[in-house]
Amino acid sequence: MNKQDFRFFHRLRVRWAEVDMQKIVFNAHYLMYVDTAISDYWRALALPYEEAMHQLGGDLYVKKSSLEYHASARFDDQLEVGMRCSRIGNSSMTFEAGIFRGEELLISAELVYVFADPATQTSRPVPEALRQCLLGFEAGEPVVEVRTASWQVLGADAMKVRVEVFVDEQRIPLEMEQDPADPHCLHAVAYNRLGQVVATGRLLPSEGGVARIGRMAVKRLLRGAGQGARVLDTLVQAARERGDAQVLLHAQRSAEGFYARAGFAPQGDGFDEAGLPHIEMVRAT
Repeated sequence: MNKQDFRFFHRLRVRWAEVDMQKIVFNAHYLMYVDTAISDYWRALALPYEEAMHQLGGDLYVKKSSLEYHASARFDDQLEVGMRCSRIGNSSMTFEAGIFRGEELLISAELVYVFADPATQTSRPVPEALRQCLLGFEAGEPVVEVRTASWQVLGADAMKVRVEVFVDEQRIPLEMEQDPADPHCLHAVAYNRLGQVVATGRLLPSEGGVARIGRMAVKRLLRGAGQGARVLDTLVQAARERGDAQVLLHAQRSAEGFYARAGFAPQGDGFDEAGLPHIEMVRAT
């Protein structure tokens, strides 16, 4: 097993609480590293785990877990946990993991899960939709589809994630979150391979060759996996295609780094909007 066997990696740094007096990681913590990595694996699939399993009519239960030790990790090591789905049977699926320090394999792991009825924990066939999600991801296929259309077409789906993020999570009043601009905007909505809405954003009408993007929202459990960037790239591309020279947006301060990585630069002083600190940011198309 080597790093080239994996396309997904979870990165971590060993902490004091995870090592013994010799600064070597306690054996039991390696299984925790793998369990954390598989949580991020579901995020990389753009599947909010609880919602996805509810839609699929089941849940996953660990049937078997095993570790093979090759070398020890030490305090402050930077580790990478490679994760892959190596087999999907009728009702079970096998995940393999490798814990690496650089190119050195420290731990090999195998986890066997069974898809089952959550009420009775009796096994069920792995749903075809889940099977295709896993096989597609391992083959390098896109995990989301970003659609663009009018408010009339996408508004109901866009509002699902906007209400969840802005109203439920950030406590912005619904009447403030909604505005008369929506019917005049181009909306982008990202759907995972189960058809669930995972992210959204909108492009307002051009003003003197300057586009404005707003209402960017990503489901909380899926942030950091690239879905927001896909929506943002789609909207910037739409602005470019209609001839806008610049794109402007009001970024929440907590998301300033995200927009900076997408090529946006801050301009002017910060300000409050809907009770939250913001900064205006701009980039060329």
